[in-house]
Amino acid sequence: MVKYLNVLIQVFFVYFFSNIFLYLCFYCIGEVLRGDRIVNTFYDVKMTEDKKCELVCGKKKLSMEESKLMAERIQEEYYVHLIADNLPVATRLEFYPNREAAGDEEQKKVADKDVQFEHGYRLGFVDNNKFYLHNHLSFILYFHKEKVEEGETHNYRVVRFEVVPQSVKVEDLKAVDTEKSCTLPEASGSAPQEIDPAKDNEILFTYSVTWKESEVKWASRWDTYLTMSDVQIHWFSIVNSVVVVFFLSGILSMIIIRTLRKDIANYNREDDIEDTMEESGWKNVHGDVFRPPQYPMILSSLLGSGIQLFCMILIVIFVAMLGMLSPSSRGALMTTSCFLFMFMGVFGGFFAGRLYRTLKGHRWRKGAFCTATLYPGVVFGICFVLNCFIWGEHSSGAVPFTTMLALLCMWFGISMPLVYLGYYFGFRKQPYDNPVRTNQIPRQVPEQRWYMNKFVGILMAGILPFGAMFIELFFIFSVSHSGSQTDHFISCSSYIKIGRRWLELHPLTSSSLCVCRHLQAIWENQFYYLFGFLFLVFIILVVSCSQISIVMVYFQLCAEDYRWWWRTFLVSGGSAFYVLIYAVFYFVNKLDIVEFIPSLLYFGYTTLMVLSFWLLTGTIGFYAAYMFIRKIYAAVKID
Repeated sequence: MVKYLNVLIQVFFVYFFSNIFLYLCFYCIGEVLRGDRIVNTFYDVKMTEDKKCELVCGKKKLSMEESKLMAERIQEEYYVHLIADNLPVATRLEFYPNREAAGDEEQKKVADKDVQFEHGYRLGFVDNNKFYLHNHLSFILYFHKEKVEEGETHNYRVVRFEVVPQSVKVEDLKAVDTEKSCTLPEASGSAPQEIDPAKDNEILFTYSVTWKESEVKWASRWDTYLTMSDVQIHWFSIVNSVVVVFFLSGILSMIIIRTLRKDIANYNREDDIEDTMEESGWKNVHGDVFRPPQYPMILSSLLGSGIQLFCMILIVIFVAMLGMLSPSSRGALMTTSCFLFMFMGVFGGFFAGRLYRTLKGHRWRKGAFCTATLYPGVVFGICFVLNCFIWGEHSSGAVPFTTMLALLCMWFGISMPLVYLGYYFGFRKQPYDNPVRTNQIPRQVPEQRWYMNKFVGILMAGILPFGAMFIELFFIFSVSHSGSQTDHFISCSSYIKIGRRWLELHPLTSSSLCVCRHLQAIWENQFYYLFGFLFLVFIILVVSCSQISIVMVYFQLCAEDYRWWWRTFLVSGGSAFYVLIYAVFYFVNKLDIVEFIPSLLYFGYTTLMVLSFWLLTGTIGFYAAYMFIRKIYAAVKID
């Protein structure tokens, strides 16, 4: 009976977790976490069939409350995002940088124009303190006709999706409800559709469709959306950052190597015993340098989570650099990150378990539980609190309860068992071999100078790693500010017939509170695709963190302070403090957020980013300093 019950429980858990896994894969957990919701629309679009002017639906009367909300969204520069055949809509913007320099009218007409594309389209515009709604959309769809043999039917591929939003007064549209058609007036003879927030408003949504043949092939259709106008500036900035960081790193390495060689040579001399007895510096603390610190379980747990983050980020950036995470797969980046963090728990547990045993720890089960729950628990708690506020605002960006339940199942069903598995094997493995023995009685630490204070060390150690990543952080924040909020007011559907199949046109909606999400390249339907630059910056960050950590721990040991375990971990993550300062600066100077909840969300997500970055850089610096200390103490003769 007991055996039968065990088999039944195993079958239940396998069935339960397999269904949860299929749910997460089918609904793309990254897309849900980003706040994307796909809603069908009423736009009726057929392949290669143009339409002059058609009604989306009948006239709609907005109440005073709805009109006020619409006016607020227009004033806050909300965007609407649509997708057709998995292509996001874009607004074509034409700039004439040389028009002012041109002389006569003819030269101005032929002046070179700079064409850029803005993701989505603006909900409306403001003119003379009056609000106007874009109620007519002119869709321009480009298709590529594939070459086929004679007698075969051509296959059509949608390669670009543009929109020209217009504001047209209801009376000027001359709508015919029975035929669902309308007459679009000339641009010069029509008045825009005003939204008066002080009264009820009657509006009418219309659209037109134009098909154009394009030479752009299917494989290149995303190039329009991924084109950046400042690639040369980006290259110059990255190369400049690389040169400066490697120059500083080279200087630091040369100074440390020369100083160490001199120290080791002096310590290994046997001709002057009196000088050896009066030795000072880092060799003088050889009997205490590997003394276990306070709270070894928490330290090893944090470092284990840092290893998880490091492995996850390295793999994600490398895979994205190879082009395996296409922007056409919405939420693929976040989905991949979530699953990789779960599966990297085995490596985090292994390193945490081995370090915990090195630090003379004995309660490996409690240590494994701490590793599996400390950092993920903090992240989940902050996200849950923020999500409650988003729920209270009835925002579409709120994570559904089923998704949160699925994440909990992933956490306790995938990540935690893997952390326990890795911790078990790491704890059973031989601990790290320290080259010197630890004395029974701890040595008294002399009084330290003011510049050896922890906070001063954090400020000094964080400059170089932050400088290594500042350029990329600036570009990510700049990309984020180019986007804006999105919301939806109508649920419409479009069916596009391509070949023999029909595709749907969806509005891609996001949280009305997404203005607060500073990294809109991730949060706001903006496409950040320069993962080659990001991978290069990540390598530079690892190098700079390692070297600055070695320098700081060397100065600490020279001051005969052997309490380096926690200090190195904290100081190496000093660049996270500068990231926090930059996020506050960006919030004050670049964003126009005055309400409480958007501000709370901004700083909540900033806290998560800073915490994760501190764990990452702190772990990199800790292991670099640990390897350095073991190396230098193995090179000197200890009596």
